[in-house]
Amino acid sequence: MKIAANLSLLFSDLPLIDRIVAAAAAGFEGVEVQFPYEVPAIRFKEALERAGLPLVLINLPAGDFLAGGPGLAAVPARQAEFAAVLQQALTYAAMVRPQCVNVLPGRLAEGVSREEALQTLVANLRQAAQAFQPLGIRVLCEAINPLDIPGFLINTPQHLDELLRAVDHPNCLAQFDLYHMARQGVDIEAGIALLAGRIGHVQFADCPGRGEPGSGTVTFAPLLEALRQSGYAGWLAAEYRPTRATAQTLAWLPAWRAEAALA
Repeated sequence: MKIAANLSLLFSDLPLIDRIVAAAAAGFEGVEVQFPYEVPAIRFKEALERAGLPLVLINLPAGDFLAGGPGLAAVPARQAEFAAVLQQALTYAAMVRPQCVNVLPGRLAEGVSREEALQTLVANLRQAAQAFQPLGIRVLCEAINPLDIPGFLINTPQHLDELLRAVDHPNCLAQFDLYHMARQGVDIEAGIALLAGRIGHVQFADCPGRGEPGSGTVTFAPLLEALRQSGYAGWLAAEYRPTRATAQTLAWLPAWRAEAALA
């Protein structure tokens, strides 16, 4: 396992391109960005190459989700919009070459039943998994706690298990966020065991507060061991909200890198 920096949350006092260099200087081995599309793909690619870091993950554009709306992936009336942003992401990804693309399920839309939303999400995930497969890019879907984002469609490892079974595509895997599981009191080790072999990416932050490791009450060592036991050998991405300037919150990083290197 290796440690990546989420540049949407870390080093946020810098322009996005400059955050890549900052992450490399801090000792991160890769980077991820939620929505990098404001930066031309060629500029982003060149910045990654200069820093010598791989791009681990980006998100598919999510429509109005960040503004409080339902997003695109699970709304039956927005399947044409989803197809359009899928093409946008394919074009961008062909240049910057992320290892994974995350499709946010979004919130349950008004007037749409949960069953309808899930059917739409399954169809869209299958479409995305098929589209990205020739590029060697995995498609992910994540569970987010309903306390921070009420109405979010997929919340628990059980939800992810059912979703992946329905999608039934080898290029569609789970994005497992330790913070979102801790925030809602999920048995995280049991969730890892349930999804063993189908976790494509892991993110983390402490809880409560979603700060850096050591700022909350999560004991991470047994969770990392559970990931190892499950066979996970992918990235661990720091997606936390720094309690101070990012550079002042990295006391955890050397030990994590050493631990992850043993996996």
